Amino acid sequence: MADPQSPTSPLDEETPVAYLGPPASYTHQAALDSFTEPRFVLRPEVSIEDVFQAVASGRASRGVVPFENSSNGSVVFTLDLFADLAGRYSDLVVVNEAYVRVNHCLVGHAAARPSNPHGPDFSRITKVYSHPQAWGQCKAFLAAHLKHAEKQDVSSTSRGAALVAANPQDPTVAAISSSLAAQQSNLAILAPSIQDSQTNTTRFLVLRTLASTLSLDRRTFVESPVEARAYKTLVTFTVSSHESPGALADCLGVFGKRGISLTSINSRPSGEGNWEYVFFVEFRGRKRAEGQGGVVNEALGELGRVSRGWRCLGSWEDGAK
Repeated sequence: MADPQSPTSPLDEETPVAYLGPPASYTHQAALDSFTEPRFVLRPEVSIEDVFQAVASGRASRGVVPFENSSNGSVVFTLDLFADLAGRYSDLVVVNEAYVRVNHCLVGHAAARPSNPHGPDFSRITKVYSHPQAWGQCKAFLAAHLKHAEKQDVSSTSRGAALVAANPQDPTVAAISSSLAAQQSNLAILAPSIQDSQTNTTRFLVLRTLASTLSLDRRTFVESPVEARAYKTLVTFTVSSHESPGALADCLGVFGKRGISLTSINSRPSGEGNWEYVFFVEFRGRKRAEGQGGVVNEALGELGRVSRGWRCLGSWEDGAK
């Protein structure tokens, strides 16, 4: 993984890093894994957009946000903020990534522990709190044991645990969160490892402002097959017309004809009209500074000619290699 702690400009003695909180969230774990030096002070934010705002405003030097889960796909809240329809975050770019193994538990008050000798019985639980991504990661358990319960979306899994802890006399509420969040909220683990996949993993992205990363982009480097595998780049683009045959294919073709491997493709509504979309493409390789050439820069140059508009959201070292 690239070192997110390498400064591109002089840093204050105390360097704030914003993450999706509260403490003990999975994003908190990603931040702890990425920023280990004492000068980095981790600050929880209530929502993913709050993390974007903290970095854009300068209240934080970096931000950590969830981007995709191996079982449940992309985090649409993050994609929508990257799409930046209101033009508030055009200066933010991705500089790193982190992977965290996700082990969900059903947590609540000890009184809600199932006592049925014939199998788990969670019939007393009538409401469950969690982040929307968790529902899709625990579908089998929820269908088998909590089909009757109301599912309440909250900003993070640790926030769900905190809400349950705020009602200490109510055994009818529970949350899906980590065991660490249960411990910090003084809750009981009613059922461990309830995720559908035991290899369930979430990928998180580290954000900085473009101005703070320009010195990295200006460095001259030699493009090689090793480098192409070692780095990832994320771009967004819109097509000129969805009624124009081959418009999307033309945009994607700029990568294929140069042997650039695409690792993911997503889309979100553009806000410009019904069935109009912003496309997200992640691929292997690194964008160079202007004028340095290379196949990635060539592809992006052509993308600018065949798309209605595009933006590079950053290049960073592959954290999964």
